[in-house]
Order: sequence, then C-alpha cells, then structure tokens
Amino acid sequence: MKKIIGIGEYFASKTPDILVTLGLGSCVGVCIWDKNKKIGGLIHVMLPKSPGGNVTKPGKYADLGIPLLLENLKKLGGTNYTAKIFGGAAMFKGSSMDVGQKNTAAVKEQLKKFSIRIIAEDTGGNRARSIEFNLETGEVMVKKVGGGEKVEIFKY
Repeated sequence: MKKIIGIGEYFASKTPDILVTLGLGSCVGVCIWDKNKKIGGLIHVMLPKSPGGNVTKPGKYADLGIPLLLENLKKLGGTNYTAKIFGGAAMFKGSSMDVGQKNTAAVKEQLKKFSIRIIAEDTGGNRARSIEFNLETGEVMVKKVGGGEKVEIFKY
C-alpha cells in the first residue's frame, strides 16, 4: 500500500508498503531501512534545526524528526539501518541563504550521530524531486521535475 508523507511528516512501516513524498525542493527526504527485517521509514525534513520550545510538527526539523522516526522504527523491530537521502536543492537563484544545503548537512549530522551509513544520495542542484521508497526491496525511485522529466532508481 502506498502511504503519502507530507511536508514535515514522518512514517515508519513494514513491507509491502511503499512510502511516497512529493515536492522535495530545498526539503530533504530521508529513507531509513532495515534490510533484514524489511522495516523502513521516511521523513520529509523542511528545516535543519528546531526553534526550541514546544514544537507542533517535530518532523519538520532534522534535529527532532530523525530521532523520532528512529524511535518508531525501533518499536516495529528495526535494529540495523542504512539511509538514502534526496532533495536539498537550491530552489531560489541568488539567495544567500541556501536552505537546501543546510538541510542536507543537518540530516547527515543526525544520521552520523546515530551511526547510520548513507548508501545513496541525490541532493543539491536546482530541481525538485519526488520519491517512492519500496520497503520490500529498499529501492527508491526518484522523479526529477523542472528541466526535463527524469526518473532514477537507487537500488540496494
């Protein structure tokens, strides 16, 4: 079953689910997978760091959302993870604030903190991406938009 993960949301599940997120511009989609148990999760990170205090949507932030996603994966029985990351584009030409780059760096920092190896990455550039993460195979299909449609498959 396909499950759509919106901006600032995260979801953990088991095979045969396919986790989908659309419109990754400067946002970063993080796919975390336990290959042996076919358990995985997807988070659509919007910003690198939470403002502190009481946050209503922790999945928006790399520093809060990734640990929460990992908690949910653990509850499903996940133990040994790898990750694939997508997005982090520079969507606004000439902007001095490259949110995409900051999001990518924050996601990498969180994954490193939890000793999760990134085995595939498609970040940067200036094109939006949508992804489909197959929990059975670990494959992530990436559709790039803006400047000629392109589809790539990132296999395990």
